[in-house]
Amino acid sequence: MVGQTRISRKNKAQAAGMHVSAVHAGFSLVEMAVVLVILGFVISALILPVTAQRQAAFLRQTDAQLELANKALLGFAQTHGRLPCPASANGEGEAGSSGREEFLNGSAGACSSMAGFVPAATLGLSPVDAFGFMLDGWGRRIRYAVAQNPAGNPPFTTPNGMATTGMANLLPNLRVLDRANGNPRIENAVAVVFSLGATGNLGSGGADESANLDADNVFVSHDIEANGPNGEFDHMLVWLSPYVLYNAMIQAGQLP
Repeated sequence: MVGQTRISRKNKAQAAGMHVSAVHAGFSLVEMAVVLVILGFVISALILPVTAQRQAAFLRQTDAQLELANKALLGFAQTHGRLPCPASANGEGEAGSSGREEFLNGSAGACSSMAGFVPAATLGLSPVDAFGFMLDGWGRRIRYAVAQNPAGNPPFTTPNGMATTGMANLLPNLRVLDRANGNPRIENAVAVVFSLGATGNLGSGGADESANLDADNVFVSHDIEANGPNGEFDHMLVWLSPYVLYNAMIQAGQLP
């Protein structure tokens, strides 16, 4: 009986120890789960500001690239007496005209298309992709449209075309509309330079983005919106005013 009592007490002690170990193991798992949850919150809190900072940096870089392209267009006009034609390509990753302006008949004058890409190779701009197309902050090609009015012999892209036609008879016809109120921001822009923004979705964001890609003379510019009345919009646009262009060309002796 004494032996059995000792064995019984030993078994109870072992059982109690196992129970205590199990309880401690259970608490350890809960504590680990809590720690993991806390780490998740901390990492998320760190990642969100970094992502926002990266997007802000891309926006600033794109702004700078658009302004650089606009200034390069002015410099080209001051030197050559005309604006360059857009570079052509079917889309991102296509060689197209290798970042060079492309004419309708192979010689300076009418462009193969009113709208295309900034001819970075012609203008000597960077950064560019492997085929010579200028890139925005997100690494996508920057787009460019130039007035082709009148269509047959457009003075803005023809050598000495603006000087021959005379400022009074020049008719730049690119329109940039403000979607917020429907009013034009400018009705006689000579050129428009724009980025497709963070999504780069080729107009699938909504009607306003599509308006910038339908190869006509009407463009839309307004604040970036994730879900506006006409869908998502994150294009970024700048344009070249005729008065800025004419003044620059007069200073360079390209216009009387």
